[in-house]
Amino acid sequence: MVALPLPLTTPRLLLRPYEAGDFDGLYAMFSREDVCRYLPWEPMDRDQARAKLEQRLQQDHLEQDDDPLLLAVVEQATGRMVGEFMLRLASLSSRQGEIGWSLHPDVQGRGLATEGAREVLRLGFDVVGLHRIWAGADARNEGSLRVMERLGMRREARFVDLELHEGEWVSEVICALLEDEWRAGGAGPDAGGERRTGR
Repeated sequence: MVALPLPLTTPRLLLRPYEAGDFDGLYAMFSREDVCRYLPWEPMDRDQARAKLEQRLQQDHLEQDDDPLLLAVVEQATGRMVGEFMLRLASLSSRQGEIGWSLHPDVQGRGLATEGAREVLRLGFDVVGLHRIWAGADARNEGSLRVMERLGMRREARFVDLELHEGEWVSEVICALLEDEWRAGGAGPDAGGERRTGR
C-alpha cells in the first residue's frame, strides 16, 4: 500500500477524501440530469445519494487491483464541494490506472477539471508509480474529450456502439498518457494555462 499525501491542493481546488458532511454537495451534483447524462447511473434521489456517499466514504485508498480512490473537490475560494475525481488502480502488476471526474455545471468552463486532473495524474505517476493512466468518455461528451486532449492524452480507441443506454447506442472513446510522456511535459508539473472543464 502506498501512503497517499492527501489532501491534494491546486491553486483553486482542494481534493480530499469524502466526509460524512458531503451529502448536500454530492446530492446537488448527482441529482442533476445534465451531470448524469454521461455517467453509468440515472439522476439520484436522496436515498440513492446517501448510499453513494456511504460507498464513497470507503473509497479512500489504493491497495489492490480495482481499488478506486474517490476525492471530493472543494473550491478553495468558497469552501463549496463542486465535484469529484477518481483514480482507480486497474492493475498493480502492470502499473495501470484510470482517471475520471465529474463537476457541477455551475463551475464548468473555468478550467477546473484540467487543473484537478493534472494533480490526480501527478499523484498517479509520481506517488503511486503508475506506468499508464487512461480515461474513457462517452463519444458525445465533447467537453470531457477536450480536457483529455489538453492534458496531453492521446486517443487510443473508439468502441462503436459499446452500450445500449436509454434506448440509444453509445460509443466510448479511450484516451491515455504514459509516464514518460508525463515527464516530458504533456501534462506534467510545468504544464499550465487556463483550460475549459468537461465531463
